[in-house]
Amino acid sequence: MDFALTDEQQEVAALATRIFADAEKEGGKDPAALWRALANAGLLGVAVREPSGGAGHGLLEHCALLVAAGAAAAHVPLWAVSTAALVIDHAGTPAQRALLVDVLRGAAIITLALHEPDGGDPFAPATLVRDGRLSGTKTSVPALDRATHVVVTARGADGLPALFLVHRAAAGVAIEPQVATTGEPHGLLTLDGAPAEPLGDPTTFGWLLDRATIGLCALELGLTEKVLRMTATYTSQRTQFDRPIATFQAVAQRAADAYIDVETIRLTLWEAAWRLAQGLPASRELAVAKVYAAEAGQRVTYAAQHLHGGIGFDLSYPLAKYYPLSKWIELQLGGASAHLARLGAILAGQG
Repeated sequence: MDFALTDEQQEVAALATRIFADAEKEGGKDPAALWRALANAGLLGVAVREPSGGAGHGLLEHCALLVAAGAAAAHVPLWAVSTAALVIDHAGTPAQRALLVDVLRGAAIITLALHEPDGGDPFAPATLVRDGRLSGTKTSVPALDRATHVVVTARGADGLPALFLVHRAAAGVAIEPQVATTGEPHGLLTLDGAPAEPLGDPTTFGWLLDRATIGLCALELGLTEKVLRMTATYTSQRTQFDRPIATFQAVAQRAADAYIDVETIRLTLWEAAWRLAQGLPASRELAVAKVYAAEAGQRVTYAAQHLHGGIGFDLSYPLAKYYPLSKWIELQLGGASAHLARLGAILAGQG
């Protein structure tokens, strides 16, 4: 298996990196301008098929985009919106796919509602649908205040999980503002008999969660690559006893461990993504990738904070925005323990 990026994947990553860097140079204070730039570059639909208005690339290009987004830690709902666009393009009706025109040009947002309060298992949603109407609560919904539609996970009358598309302004829909650990605006979505359109068939639920999971792993790879580079630069320049602290054995060992963790995240991410892109079974590889994104990702960000010393905790210093994002990624769709349990069930022939 060759993990080297193709020319197309490198071009997507380079374009996204340049857009994020330009936004950072301007202070990163205008997420709306950054969102317009991503839309104008065709990146919001990089993996959406051309008939739906996208660029027609594949899942690996989608992951390359999210790696760049993780490195930038920008306050834009790219993971949620681009993943929602993927599933609508994959399984939506013609009318549902028509909604992507405005989404991909940055004029509208469709987001994901995957999580329920009190730590409910996102792979076994408690939200219910009866007679085409949804009832339940979803928490931590990205960009809910700006979304026109929401892709909601729920259980149908047969008890099986499925996907539904809900108009945010429909009767029976209520939202309350929330703030994520990253500082980004999220929302609490309460559904009380809200009308909902089925999205796809019974297989679409798993299809979406697989791609949502791999997208989170891609974000974590970009994030950990960036903080490791920042740490290497800082420890090479910071001196103590007239020597760069990078030459101290304990510092070098901690950084080396972080490097190994980053490489582990990289290998497990691309293996799982490649299998998904090839249409091969990938449940085991996805569980492994999410475990390492969660556990190794936290070790890398802890090490970065530690090796930066006091400045690493200065909220005005660039490193400060990465730890909260890493923690958010860790807990989305379940942390390491949840995916270790999933992996155990798979190995036992129960998953």
